[in-house]
Amino acid sequence: MSGVPQPASPATERNRWTVLVVLCVSLFLVAVDATVLHVAVPAVSEDLRPDGVQLLWIVDAYPLVCASLLILFGSLGDRIGRRRVLLLGCACFGLASAFAAFAGGPLALIVARALLGAGGAMIMPATLSILRQVFPDRRERALAIGIWSAVAAVGAAIGPLLGGLLLEHFWWGSVFLVNVPLMAVCLPVARLLVPESTGDGSGPFDVTGALLAATGLFSAILAVKRAGGGDLVTPGTLLAAALGAALLVTFVRRQRAAERPLLDLSAFARPAFGASVGCVVLTVLALVGLALVAAQYLQLVLGLSPLQTGLRLLPLSLAAIAAGLLGSRMLLWLGPRAMVAGGFALTALAVFLLTGLDDTDRPLLLGVGFVLLGFGLETTLFGSYESLLSDAPAVQAGEAAAVGETAYQFGAGIGIALLGSVMNALYGPAVRSVDGVAPADAEAAGHSLGEALGVADRLEGPVAEALRASARDAFVHGMRMTLLTSAALLLVGALAALRLPRSPAGAADDADAAGGGPLPTRVTRP
Repeated sequence: MSGVPQPASPATERNRWTVLVVLCVSLFLVAVDATVLHVAVPAVSEDLRPDGVQLLWIVDAYPLVCASLLILFGSLGDRIGRRRVLLLGCACFGLASAFAAFAGGPLALIVARALLGAGGAMIMPATLSILRQVFPDRRERALAIGIWSAVAAVGAAIGPLLGGLLLEHFWWGSVFLVNVPLMAVCLPVARLLVPESTGDGSGPFDVTGALLAATGLFSAILAVKRAGGGDLVTPGTLLAAALGAALLVTFVRRQRAAERPLLDLSAFARPAFGASVGCVVLTVLALVGLALVAAQYLQLVLGLSPLQTGLRLLPLSLAAIAAGLLGSRMLLWLGPRAMVAGGFALTALAVFLLTGLDDTDRPLLLGVGFVLLGFGLETTLFGSYESLLSDAPAVQAGEAAAVGETAYQFGAGIGIALLGSVMNALYGPAVRSVDGVAPADAEAAGHSLGEALGVADRLEGPVAEALRASARDAFVHGMRMTLLTSAALLLVGALAALRLPRSPAGAADDADAAGGGPLPTRVTRP
């Protein structure tokens, strides 16, 4: 079926907001799983006894696999059906969650986490591309994307809190098992209510290109993660970087020569699309700096409990939700360019304000900074995702959504590498130079503030107090410099946003009309 797009079915028109709820629940679980394991690592280590390498893969298997498969499953959804890919992702995610909850050893948990990543890679672009189809009106779609992006932000923020709550009453597997009943509900509801849609599915699917993209992204993101962990010039990092670069270059050349490319690289030349992708990368890259230091600062410098830490971070989540709900109106009033540039400027202001923190608790400054940060962050991501998705033709909605999510993952990885290096360069040398601390203890204390406080607890007298004071002072200094670096990156993002259209109508909202008429789309009843 081609040439004339089929309108959404009446059931779709009646139930589109219910469809949004189903999609957001699925996305929420994926976002929560990205961070929920962080608080469970000590319990997992005590029970399964993984070695250092196994523990690293338990943590990293999920984001690595998810990021590397986003383009594959986003493009596949455009070919075989976005609802079909979503349902497969929900089933995979639910089964992998049960497998992870009852994993009997480190290897089993690593495999389960990889399967969770595969399920997440199916769900994330499918939810966003289905929104592109279910909400053809840009104003309604803007509100839907605002809710979608707010749910993603809140899910990632609430992951550690949910994990901590579950671990207070249950074993570590409960952080995974909670996904199973929710996915069991989502599957039949999505099968009943979510409409199927595809792009122009003619022509063979480029399996070789898909494998090149997946393997290349996996290798490149692995290299970035290893660099962020301090392994900057080790053979493993260099090999992963070289392999990733070679495979991705081969993938780009293959796509340029293909009649039906897996990824339309010409889209990046369009200002709205290319600038939106760049803005997503810069937003996440800059704000990883805060994620690196916020929880450590609140708990290790100020001495707050996990619950108190969660309450201090609550204004950030509430402000993000508010920005998501107001996003469609702000887009109408300001337009994409002013909205995204203003979001970058507001976020930079928030980060700059937070550089005024020290080892004294300043709840008002923290509260104001977190409110501005949450509102600015969500405003920027909302405007970027909305422009990216609206600029893409409907037949490439899954592909566009996958590019946006991949940009997010790359930004996070690069941010950890860059800003983590800034923090480590300022923190480590200051702590290792404390007089009276044995070389082995000094080396351990220089790794992180948590390790420094642990070493100080084993020591006695003035040396222990000197180490604690030096570690906290070095951490606060490193945090300030990291936040200033983040603010500079956010201002670069504000400049990049100037390439976006002034008004919503200026982004080829209805890029479906490019070329003089609508591009073929198929929508069928569930």
